[in-house]
Amino acid sequence: MKQFSVIILSFVFLFSCGKKKVFKPRLITKVEIETLLEDSLLSIRAIEILNDKSLAFAANNGAFGLSNSRTGLWQKSFQKYDSLNIHFRAVAHTSKDFFMLSVDTPALLYKTGSDGKMEVVYKEDGIGVFYDSMNFWNDEEGIAIGDSNNGCLSVIITRDGGESWTKLSCDALPKGIENEGAFAASNTNIAIVGDKTWIATNTGRVYYSHNKGNSWEVFDTPIVKEKETEGIYSIDFYDALNGFAIGGDYTKPDDNSANKIKSTDGGKTWQLVSQNKNLGYRSCVQYIPNREGKELVAIGFKGIDYSNDAGETWKHLSDEGFYTIRFLNDSIAYAAGLKRISKLIFR
Repeated sequence: MKQFSVIILSFVFLFSCGKKKVFKPRLITKVEIETLLEDSLLSIRAIEILNDKSLAFAANNGAFGLSNSRTGLWQKSFQKYDSLNIHFRAVAHTSKDFFMLSVDTPALLYKTGSDGKMEVVYKEDGIGVFYDSMNFWNDEEGIAIGDSNNGCLSVIITRDGGESWTKLSCDALPKGIENEGAFAASNTNIAIVGDKTWIATNTGRVYYSHNKGNSWEVFDTPIVKEKETEGIYSIDFYDALNGFAIGGDYTKPDDNSANKIKSTDGGKTWQLVSQNKNLGYRSCVQYIPNREGKELVAIGFKGIDYSNDAGETWKHLSDEGFYTIRFLNDSIAYAAGLKRISKLIFR
């Protein structure tokens, strides 16, 4: 009898262990918006959450700043370089340093210096120089990308924690398309998962590297891209296989034809989703963390939208306009836009 009981218990244990728990996406129906920073002179397209505590930004007019996680107060500064009116649209950080990158020529990439002040670690002059986005694989290795120059996309890489940056030669990159570049709309043209990297361009192409930028290939997508104001504005990957990209035409923000695409094979192929439905142009899309790649939020100057089926359908949550968003956890995010930074709570 004792031996029979042991067999039954073993069977129950094996059966319960083999049963996979089914993930159930949430149905978020509203978003609460709390303004954290207001400044009528700022247009903010680049924010970073630092160590899950403070929020950093860089913007137009050479402005950049950091919130105090304890008091909620902001410390704002203005970066000067000769007589230039510096406009930042890309930021990044490691566990040690904060980085910000200006658009237009000369491109100026700043890093936190040993004395706490920002110092230039990379400068690039020339006709057509225009950088759009920046990201890091780890504390030592990072990447920034810009519009095509001399026949290929502009890609600079650091392997020493941001102390120095090297521009890749066109021989190391796929051949560019005329006027190919990226939209400096939300600092989300680069997606990174582990060693894998995806870059989205205004010609509707996705560059892919499996080895932290040492080699590259490029894939076409079906996103709308006939006009210079069309293409991919933002890309994100939840894991090595599942990615989503969004864009459209900011001059026709209600047009929802061919502006949303997804990949389930690591960016090699892309499919149109929610065709002629739901949201039109958006400047930023992000997966909500820890939600199995099912839940996403898209944001733009026409409002905030949410999907709980991997981007197949969308629910409009708010008409409040922003340019970019970053998630702190699966319910709280920070968004930035014209004249403000806000805290978003999804319920």
